[in-house]
Amino acid sequence: MTRAEKTRNFIVEKTAPIFNMKGYAGTSLNDITAATGLTKGSIYGNFANKDEVALAAFDYNFNNNVSQIEAEMSNHSSIKGKLLAYVSVYQSFFVGTISKGGCPILNTATDADDTHPALREKALKAVLSWKKRIITLVEEGILNKEIKKDYNPEQIALTVIAMIEGGIMISRLTNKLENWNLIMDSLKKYINSLS
Repeated sequence: MTRAEKTRNFIVEKTAPIFNMKGYAGTSLNDITAATGLTKGSIYGNFANKDEVALAAFDYNFNNNVSQIEAEMSNHSSIKGKLLAYVSVYQSFFVGTISKGGCPILNTATDADDTHPALREKALKAVLSWKKRIITLVEEGILNKEIKKDYNPEQIALTVIAMIEGGIMISRLTNKLENWNLIMDSLKKYINSLS
């Protein structure tokens, strides 16, 4: 890795949590320089503008989450176990062991919906990728008879995603972990009812 690549990675690693917590509009160049200890010239010597930093920060946050989910899934042999891995990994958003500031998909989708088309597109691709991953798991579960064949894999995927993202939003908005637990209990029951 070249020195320039190391510097870019350093900038992204240090600013990713800030973009996730404050959003694109809320993150200033001063936030970026304070987090990195670099000058504005160093930041713009490595990125054309704040947009490039924000896009790279989203990728970093999202890829970190995917890695955590894949690692948790590898601990399970059953499809239901793999689906339930999402619940346990997303629980980490509330104890701050994954993306500081919560789910980068939800945060970015909300922040960039009407204001930043490129970030919105990244969030959309992340959701579609997540949906595709769950559909693949459900189809595998149907093939190995772990999930009933009359279930619609796309409907299951959308339900899981909506319950997780909705649970995060409601819990963070109300500042009540109990709300998350109630919603995740419902999601666990839903996943376990698929056989």
